Amino acid sequence: MRTFFRFAILALVLVIVSMISGLTAMRFAIHGQEVAVPSLVGLTPADAERAIGGLGLQMSIERQFYSQQVPEGRIMSQLPAPGTKVRRGWQVRVAQSLGPTRVAIPDVTGESEHAAELNIRRRGLDISSIANVETQGIPEDQVLAQSPLANATELVAPKISLLVTAAADPQAFVMPSFVGQPLGSASRTLQDAGFRLGNVSVAPIVEATDQEGGAGPGPPVQPSPASIIVAQVPVAGQKVAAGAAVSFEVK
Repeated sequence: MRTFFRFAILALVLVIVSMISGLTAMRFAIHGQEVAVPSLVGLTPADAERAIGGLGLQMSIERQFYSQQVPEGRIMSQLPAPGTKVRRGWQVRVAQSLGPTRVAIPDVTGESEHAAELNIRRRGLDISSIANVETQGIPEDQVLAQSPLANATELVAPKISLLVTAAADPQAFVMPSFVGQPLGSASRTLQDAGFRLGNVSVAPIVEATDQEGGAGPGPPVQPSPASIIVAQVPVAGQKVAAGAAVSFEVK
């Protein structure tokens, strides 16, 4: 029995030692793949690629900014920061300097979106974003505002954002019920609300009796302002746009 316990304890010790050795080896392997990110600020992209290439890192130029301090073509910022420990294969993102501002920002307000874009790109600039806003009384597809403003001197990035007018959606209403009302008053209500009167038809009236003893339609009746509405299109509760036509059936 004692021999069994000795073997069990020995096996347990071997397992623990094996786990510790494995964890230690894994830790060394992980840390052995880590490198410190070098400083790339002030370097050209080619020099920066060589600096990080030997460390197993990659570089990506994500942004470009104007700078009075950093010469054109040089790297002006980086992420991660210099000295940061990262694993091999990590991508270092950098921003490149365009040098001092040498382009005047054009005034494109009042131009169409297409004309403004051509004007901006012709000067070597780019469109950052375009936002649309619905306006009343101003034609659609017209540049309402821009950022940076025209002739701005403190330009950071070679991109311009535009605010362009868009056509306003027609105002929508919920159609009320006109059933039971005289045609004349309903017509005036429609016109005052900006709607149009559509077709007006008379519901068939069964009055006469034919030779077979069946009922037949009575003589045709013309609608009048006193005619009572018995049906309408669009029906009550339906959403309609301003200026829509409303048709009635009267008796």
